[in-house]
Amino acid sequence: MKVVLQRVSEARVTVDGEVMGEIGKGLMLLVGIGQEDEESDWVWMADKLTGLRIFEDEAGKMNLSVEDVNGAILSVSQFTLYGDCRKGKRPNFMAAAKPELAESLYDRFNERLRERGLLVETGRFGAMMDVFLVNDGPVTLILDSRNG
Repeated sequence: MKVVLQRVSEARVTVDGEVMGEIGKGLMLLVGIGQEDEESDWVWMADKLTGLRIFEDEAGKMNLSVEDVNGAILSVSQFTLYGDCRKGKRPNFMAAAKPELAESLYDRFNERLRERGLLVETGRFGAMMDVFLVNDGPVTLILDSRNG
């Protein structure tokens, strides 16, 4: 499982001009599910993301998590994170999970985040989406459950 995380002051995702999900302060997640991913991957990722200290405390140090600042999460499925561009000019997406598996794992991942008490908004799985965000910092991180 791969996630591109951005600390945001606001973010939203739309499908055909309709807002599907919208948050204020929190985390914007682009979530990719690989064909070899299983429960341990999404559990690790959800727990890692909720405890990651990337928000500033009173002293201006990154010392607070999204839970600590009562932030929200906008989670958007993104199979293209598994695009392999090493050969040729067109990405190969063979490492991405098939939609049936990916959607199930993605839903369980989001539910785990909600179980931690977070507001989690999403886009529409498999849809063509437009994502708007204000990256706060900017802070952008890439996490991969296979590389810890």
